[in-house]
Amino acid sequence: MTCSLRRTRRTLQVAGAGAAALLALTACSSSDSGSGSDSGSAKSSSSSSSSPKLSGDVTVFAAASLQESFTTLGKQFEKQHPGTHVTFSFGGSDSLAAGITGGAPADVFASASPKTMKIVTDKKDNATAPATFVRNQLEIATLPGNPDKVASLKDLTKSGLKVVLCDKTVPCGAAAQKALDASNLKLTPVSYEEDVKSALNKVVLKEADAAVVYKTDVKAAGSKVEGVDFPESAKAINNYPIALLKNSKNAETAKAFMALVQSAEGQKVLTEAGFLKP
Repeated sequence: MTCSLRRTRRTLQVAGAGAAALLALTACSSSDSGSGSDSGSAKSSSSSSSSPKLSGDVTVFAAASLQESFTTLGKQFEKQHPGTHVTFSFGGSDSLAAGITGGAPADVFASASPKTMKIVTDKKDNATAPATFVRNQLEIATLPGNPDKVASLKDLTKSGLKVVLCDKTVPCGAAAQKALDASNLKLTPVSYEEDVKSALNKVVLKEADAAVVYKTDVKAAGSKVEGVDFPESAKAINNYPIALLKNSKNAETAKAFMALVQSAEGQKVLTEAGFLKP
């Protein structure tokens, strides 16, 4: 209870027992959100007064594959909390993690794999334990109409086919390599890209015939590419963890954004983008 007994005693001496007790009860019910009162009006007053108004900037470092869905959630968050502003830095999770441990200012880290999140947690640069909020599965992105008739992961090993992969240090690249290893396939790409968007863009620009990316990226690209599922992808699904960072300058607002991401509303946006539930 936020009202002290000492203050109540002083009030009793001045105003008399009955009036002072009423005054103390009224003051506490409006300021103590944990009151056990059975009054509906008291609970309503307590709830509204205990909800702090969020404000200020929040910087979120997020895996490139989250770009579309997190941008949507950022706009929703700013609309729900006028006076807030969410800034995103999207990229390869390994590069983002290195930036965080190197002192780059950020409030939240949303990684595309536990391994890249571990880079941050090993340095104790997180303020909360990482929590998985979605999962993602690989898919092959081909040129529109799939002119090379790619139907399987093995087809990517065909001679003359220009295939792009994410770098092996990036979660999408590590997952692709895991799928290839599980199938005993060897693939030499024409290039390794720094993140999944860069890999996909090679196909969009027709600089490559195919790329191994995430289902969410194929979906976001729409008619610019064609997606091809392959069963080996089920053995290389990535969990996406999110955590508040130790050096956050606006922890309460950052926590609220994380809560939106993990809420039913946030999960709806993410699943519609093609992410799997955690």
